[in-house]
Amino acid sequence: MTNSKSDEKAPKLSADSLATAATQASKKGPPPVHLWNPDFCGDLDMRIARDGTWFYLGTPIGRKPLVKLFSSILRKDGDDYFLVTPVEKVGITVDDAPFVAVDFDVADAGADQVITFTTSVDDEVIVGADNPIRVELDADTGEPSPYVLVRSNLEALVDRKSFYRLVDIGVEQVVVGTPWFGVRSGGVFFPIILAADLV
Repeated sequence: MTNSKSDEKAPKLSADSLATAATQASKKGPPPVHLWNPDFCGDLDMRIARDGTWFYLGTPIGRKPLVKLFSSILRKDGDDYFLVTPVEKVGITVDDAPFVAVDFDVADAGADQVITFTTSVDDEVIVGADNPIRVELDADTGEPSPYVLVRSNLEALVDRKSFYRLVDIGVEQVVVGTPWFGVRSGGVFFPIILAADLV
């Protein structure tokens, strides 16, 4: 998703100054980006690729602590993504989801089962009613793209190896009269595919 605000003035902040502002804002815990309403300053040449790699000025950001810092001030408003500090708001480009779920742990079993994902920026997400799993099927190929909600309408794309592991622990359950194949976590069943479509 690309922000289309090229008619706005250029952003005042560079990646370095954004990082400084984010560091200050996060000293007392996770930055409360949902509470901040600064002026929009334009788009920054920053992009998150589908595999979770962050780019600045076309170059991958190789420092994970810096990526984690930027991810902590990420916000989605409508269909657009922004890095937000108390005084500035800049648009960035996100190719798919802003995070990638790279692993998960399973506790308990059956109705008590709980799945906890870890993202590429070390967020831990307990799957349940507040952090659901959803699956989109490609209209042309039928390939599934599974996502888990991380926070405040920001999702993580579940990587392929983790999706295969999810399928391994999947079960069938009837949802509104129709059998589905999916996974359980936190007392909720999350459909993945119609049971009739299982190969």
